[in-house]
Amino acid sequence: MPLTDTRVLSRPELARDLDVSHATAIVVGTIIGSGIFLVPSEMMLAAGSAKLVYLAWLVGGVLSFFGAMTYAELGAMRPHAGGEYVYIRDALGPLAGFLDAWTWFLIAKPASIATLATGFVRVLGNFPAFAFFSRNIFHTSFSLTYGHLVAIATALLVTLLNYLGVKKAGEFQLMFTLLKVSIIVGIVVVGFGYSGGNWSNFTGTYTGSRSGFAGFMAALVAALWAYDGWNDLNMVAGEVRKPERNLPIALISGVATVIALYVLVNAAVQYVLPADAIALSPRATSDAMAVVLGRVGAGLVSVGMAVSMLVAMNGTIMSGGRMPYAAARDGYLFPALAEVHPRFRTPSVALLVQAAMASALLLLGGSFRQFFSLAIFSEWLFYLLAVATLFVFRRREPQVLRPYRAWGYPVVPALFMLAAAVLLYYTFTDNLRNSVLGCLVILAGVPVFYAFNRGRRVNA
Repeated sequence: MPLTDTRVLSRPELARDLDVSHATAIVVGTIIGSGIFLVPSEMMLAAGSAKLVYLAWLVGGVLSFFGAMTYAELGAMRPHAGGEYVYIRDALGPLAGFLDAWTWFLIAKPASIATLATGFVRVLGNFPAFAFFSRNIFHTSFSLTYGHLVAIATALLVTLLNYLGVKKAGEFQLMFTLLKVSIIVGIVVVGFGYSGGNWSNFTGTYTGSRSGFAGFMAALVAALWAYDGWNDLNMVAGEVRKPERNLPIALISGVATVIALYVLVNAAVQYVLPADAIALSPRATSDAMAVVLGRVGAGLVSVGMAVSMLVAMNGTIMSGGRMPYAAARDGYLFPALAEVHPRFRTPSVALLVQAAMASALLLLGGSFRQFFSLAIFSEWLFYLLAVATLFVFRRREPQVLRPYRAWGYPVVPALFMLAAAVLLYYTFTDNLRNSVLGCLVILAGVPVFYAFNRGRRVNA
């Protein structure tokens, strides 16, 4: 249970400054990163059929929608900072909740921030004006490029924006999410406006694919990675106004918007390019726009990718600081991480530590990708556990007020859990080494939990 001494009660609280538009922008802006621009090729290589790729986008969207509906009930019922950590803590015990926060804080969010910052710099580096990003500042046993510095500076500046107030970060998220959506809609309009497009591309195949059920599952996994991030809003539920109303609206409408945008972009790309061209292109969306508009089209996609990753980074940083903050307030992490800035009313220390960890990964160069791949298995494991808590709460707390009740219970959350289990199986078998390491990282948190729990009892 959370600490309740007078020092805790006297602490400043996080500010509920996010309205429904900010909350929806967090959902849409955090989900749409670079995935929609990059994974069509991977999906075609796996599935080998334009129809199956399209089906994977639809199935992935529906499964993500099921998860969002479940999280909507949980968030409206327990609208507290930390979201997922709170649900798992209350339903399955403090150890399970801590292991979620431990994995999130130690690996998942710093690696996500580092990945987005690096991707942002690489996209900018495609423009001639930023070609110097790849140059070495010095190179001995440790290589440092201008791109490293720009990536670190970007992560620190976005962290500073979040440090100065969740309202400022929310306004940034809303404004640039609208810009991102406008660019994506523009890509769809341009694609379907191409006179050389061919509807027969939707029945095309690529013979060099894995194909079969295994191929479809690999394509579905890629689609689900592109949809990942829909749960981040729940981490900042403690700063959403009227969360019992606004959180379900934002989650459901936000995920529905992303599904529509993803399906339309994929359709536009397939209308312009045949299946084999998509499979052999590392950037199918960019190539499709280059076919229609030449270099201007490719540049449009690059701008869209840069904006997408910047907005996703803002949402990731915003949500990332809340789970360690919540765990620290419960006494399971260092007390400093529970500090709320008295003026800006943000989890300032947690945000700064998160930025420092992401910067360290960026200085490691490409090594942080290993950390990111470690997090994939553990993230989906905790998604499954968080959705499972709905069954616990429905049975244990039948009389508790539920401002929103997940549609289709118990089938909808059960289907999500089944899909998550299948995804975990394929992730584990396809990337055995990193999945095992991910499990070891989770288990490494067990002695840490008991160390903090012992200190918590001494100080009680």
